[in-house]
Amino acid sequence: MATITQDDLVRSVADALQFISYYHPLDYIRALGRAYERERSPAAKDAIAQILTNSRMCAEGHRPICQDTGIVNVFLKIGMGVRFDFDAPLEEVVNEGVRRAYLDPGNKLRASVLDESDFGRKNTRDNTPAVVNVQLVAGDRVEVDVAAKGGGSEAKSRFVMLNPSDSIAEWVLKTVPTMGAGWCPPGMLGIGVGGTAEKAMLIAKEALMEPIDMAELKARGPRSKIEELRVELYDKVNALGIGAQGLGGLSTVLDVKIRTYPAHAANRPVAMIPNCAATRHAHFVLDGSGPAEFEAPRLSDWPAVTWTPDASSTRVDLDRLNRGHVAAWKPGERLLLSGKLLTGRDAAHQRIQELIDDKRKLPVDFTNRVIYYVGPVDPVRDEAVGPAGPTTATRMDKFSETMLGNTGLLAMIGKGERGPAAIEAIRKHKAAYLIAVGGAAYLVAKAIRKARVLAFEDLGMEAIYEFEVEDMPVTVAVDSNGVSVHQTGPAQWQQRIVELKLPVGAA
Repeated sequence: MATITQDDLVRSVADALQFISYYHPLDYIRALGRAYERERSPAAKDAIAQILTNSRMCAEGHRPICQDTGIVNVFLKIGMGVRFDFDAPLEEVVNEGVRRAYLDPGNKLRASVLDESDFGRKNTRDNTPAVVNVQLVAGDRVEVDVAAKGGGSEAKSRFVMLNPSDSIAEWVLKTVPTMGAGWCPPGMLGIGVGGTAEKAMLIAKEALMEPIDMAELKARGPRSKIEELRVELYDKVNALGIGAQGLGGLSTVLDVKIRTYPAHAANRPVAMIPNCAATRHAHFVLDGSGPAEFEAPRLSDWPAVTWTPDASSTRVDLDRLNRGHVAAWKPGERLLLSGKLLTGRDAAHQRIQELIDDKRKLPVDFTNRVIYYVGPVDPVRDEAVGPAGPTTATRMDKFSETMLGNTGLLAMIGKGERGPAAIEAIRKHKAAYLIAVGGAAYLVAKAIRKARVLAFEDLGMEAIYEFEVEDMPVTVAVDSNGVSVHQTGPAQWQQRIVELKLPVGAA
């Protein structure tokens, strides 16, 4: 009988979470490298180059791939012949591993988990608790899958209870465009079919842990109905032209994974959960011989891609910015920002809204400023700030009219598309929306020279900071006339794919 000690599980969970914070799975890197080679959209190719460059930088520097270091998901398959030498419940032991990983002083990870027990949403400060799933199986060992799931991709999870005769493919192809780009494509789709509502969601999440093997599957051909559907969805989703970061292009998904479970005759539950450009998961086994060990990949495993700013990029002095400059920006134009930049996201916007409603003075002057939707990782060593990539902008849509109409704000930076209300506010106030690449957080942070908290320090990573940046790369996503590249780009590339018969299905 194998004996699993408390220390072995704690250390293994902690080490796994540190490992996946800075190492992409190699199957993802190889698939993304293939996507880069075949991409023909300049905007999408630039975005993928940033993600690949960021990934290698994180592997070298042992810093998080994304500032959103995720909510922890742990799947345990426990052999019934295993004995646990614990003095605490299983979930508490797992959470101690999470706590150690996220508070590691050498690579402190962002605490993103908020307590919902009284709806006050206070940060737990150590990213606990994890979401733990346990299954008892035959055997005398423990198999563990650990994942850190980012909020942007998790927010795009979808569920439907289809009729038994309905088409799964039709629902997926109808639903993917509604997910926008906040999940940071190119990534993966995990699809769960069958069971009950909660079972379908669970197996969809588990499917995302499987290795990316679409290239091998297409090379040998499908051998089952599930594999046929995987290939069909892979080809047809990519033919939508959504592309990297939603800018339009050939690669929206790198793989589609499907798991099934028997269901009631009257039901066909279908769940779909995307994984983003910061795909992070690891598998390990405990057999009583000690904690798990994780083999670091070689830097030579990364594609030889090094992102540099486009020579045609427009340099912008944020300290001298005015509405005339903003009005001159064109959709899709690449900018390099230098100067002082404000930050703020959900909680800060809510407080600003309340202050404006109560006619109280704001703690920060937003006149002729740009705000970056970001919750950075704490700095280590000589960093001004830790990885600081953009958060999903649509969450701030409901505040756009207030911010642009009442504060003098000129522009906003985030990731993904903006909704109709935000675009109308941008057009009305002759402002702009810019995007940084989701999945390139460490690369973006290298452009930040100084950082200080200006307001709402109690909000932690959601406080208002002032960053001093130098050549921070962004793209104009919505110009002062309300033209959105997240609408024009995918539409253009979907048409080009049809007209030019581009091989989006090549894996």
